[in-house]
Amino acid sequence: MEDEQSATYTVDDALISSGFGKYQILILSYAGIGLIAEAMEMMLLSFVGPSVQLEWNLTAHQESMITSVVFVGMLIGAYSWGVVSDNYGRRKGFLFTAIMTSGAGFLSAFSPNYVALMALRFLVGIGLGGGPVLGSWFLEFVPAPSRGTWMVVLSAFWTVGTIFEASLAWVVMPKFGWRWLLALSSVPSLLLLLFYAITPESPRFLCMKGRTMEAVDVLEKMARLNGAQLPSGKLVSDKNIELDEVSESATLLAATAKAAKEEENDNIKEDEGSDFGGFKSVSKLLSPKLLRATLLLWMAFFGNAFSYYGIVLLTSELSNGNRICAKQEVESVHSNNSSLYKNVFISSFAEIPGSFVSIMIVDRIGRRLSMASMLFTSCVFLFPLVFSRTEILTRISLFGARLCISASFTIVYIYAPEIYPTSVRTTGIGVASSVGRIGGILCPLVAVALVHNCHQTTAILLFELVVFLSGVAVMFFPFETKGCRLNDTEADMH
Repeated sequence: MEDEQSATYTVDDALISSGFGKYQILILSYAGIGLIAEAMEMMLLSFVGPSVQLEWNLTAHQESMITSVVFVGMLIGAYSWGVVSDNYGRRKGFLFTAIMTSGAGFLSAFSPNYVALMALRFLVGIGLGGGPVLGSWFLEFVPAPSRGTWMVVLSAFWTVGTIFEASLAWVVMPKFGWRWLLALSSVPSLLLLLFYAITPESPRFLCMKGRTMEAVDVLEKMARLNGAQLPSGKLVSDKNIELDEVSESATLLAATAKAAKEEENDNIKEDEGSDFGGFKSVSKLLSPKLLRATLLLWMAFFGNAFSYYGIVLLTSELSNGNRICAKQEVESVHSNNSSLYKNVFISSFAEIPGSFVSIMIVDRIGRRLSMASMLFTSCVFLFPLVFSRTEILTRISLFGARLCISASFTIVYIYAPEIYPTSVRTTGIGVASSVGRIGGILCPLVAVALVHNCHQTTAILLFELVVFLSGVAVMFFPFETKGCRLNDTEADMH
């Protein structure tokens, strides 16, 4: 009897006992809708820019700014929503992102002029910056043994979003124009708001904040829906240990209660000190135990984002060899929109085999080796373009490179939340994602400018260098997380 009363279990124990069942499928579906919404809002930039340029007689620089301003917003949003989620809860984090993305996205369809469109797309970017919050939220419901596989499955929703947006543009743009595409593309974000009321808070976050009874309630609902049972005993976490109602002695109970009270007060003070601004959370990311992992992760995110969006751009710029350097071709670059829709639609399918490759290797050979192998293989695919850019070689090389980069990008989003403790998890991912957005901002300003100036070889070599250095950074990550439990505090890390 005493053994049963003194027995304890953690959130990880509860997740393993409950398994991956109906409850997690519902969580996956909700997070997946969020990823589809993010992908659609990003992909529509390929279609809206040229149409707006023609309608409002914009310069090429003004057209490119429509894309860059979204990345600037995402840079700000990724950090901001990470801090909000680590201090006030995952649910509040993705609630505000859904409100901003759906609202600003829909209103941008009614933009009266260029300035209004820029302002609204900037707000959309801030909302899209909260995408990693949904990934962290889903991750904290998945049992450790299958975490990598299911995070890859979640990332496949991004591919669904890109393909769906290309299909939607192909159907909507020729008949109804860019305003209808903007309005319809905001629908997935609206769905997040419609189903928000039934979403649960992360039990790991609740434990970290000392709200153990609420965490137990969530875990019990999960176990019931999955047809399983929670382990016997009491739920414990590194932040709060629920006290026994019956103790062996009054002295022990009093001493324990006093210690718990002091710990709770320390936690409250700590939380109050980092509620706003997130400076304390960021300082933890740069603490001695996390510094190396954080800096290398930033390099990996920058390299993946720079390369992924760059390869998407090169798909259109290099698909017909050196056509961009022929003046008559440049002048008619927007003359055949159906070809643009088709090229983007076809290239998006490279991410489907990329997802399958990720699923096959991420839980078998580990996160680090998976990312490094994909990055170095991407270098191999791009290398022939240094010497020759025939049409068929260009298509094959860029298709293979996008497959590998999308797989690497998927895995880095799995690895990132696994290396950080619960208290700074979404802040860590948010800051890393912000660094990645810098890569997204620089990519069109650097790579596209080189291609337009007929320096294709230099552009390819630049991508080769960034991808290779990212692979090297990944090889120096301090620890592997395959099959490991999520950490609640820095003290758990090893």
